[in-house]
Amino acid sequence: MKEKVYLETTVASYFSSRPSNDIIILARQRITQQWWERAIVRYSIFISEAVIEEAADGDAQAAQKRLLAIKQFPLLDINENVAALYKVYIKRLAIPQRALRDAVHLAVASVHCMDYLVTWNCAHIANGEIIKKVMEVNIDLGVSIPVIVTPEELLEV
Repeated sequence: MKEKVYLETTVASYFSSRPSNDIIILARQRITQQWWERAIVRYSIFISEAVIEEAADGDAQAAQKRLLAIKQFPLLDINENVAALYKVYIKRLAIPQRALRDAVHLAVASVHCMDYLVTWNCAHIANGEIIKKVMEVNIDLGVSIPVIVTPEELLEV
C-alpha cells in the first residue's frame, strides 16, 4: 500500500508556474518538477477544498494551470473533526490571520492520517516551531501526526 501525501498549494504553484528569474525559486521549481514525476507513482496524493480555493486565487492563467495540475487528486473532507482541530491550531499555533488556511491544511492532513504533508510554505507549515507545536497538540489530542516536509526532503536518493 502506498504512503499517503497531502499536497499543499505551494507545491502545485511551484510545479505549474513559469520558470522564475529568482534562482532560489527556480531551484524549488525544478526540485518540485522532479519530485512530482516520482510522487504520482510512489504515493497516494490527496488535496482538500482549501487547496482548490487557494489554487484558484490570483492570475487567471496561472490559476488554471494550478487547477489542471491538481485535478487528478482525490479530495479529503473538511469535516467536523477537521474544523475542531483547526480551532485548536488557531489558538495554540499562533498562525496569523492572513494565513488561517495553513491551519486548515495542517488539520486536514492530521485528521485524515496522512503520512506526509508536502509544502514549500516554510513560514507557517514546514517551520520547526510550528511542527513542534503541531506535534504537541496532536499528541495531547491523540491525533495522527503527518511528517511535514518540502518536496526536496522526499526526493529519492
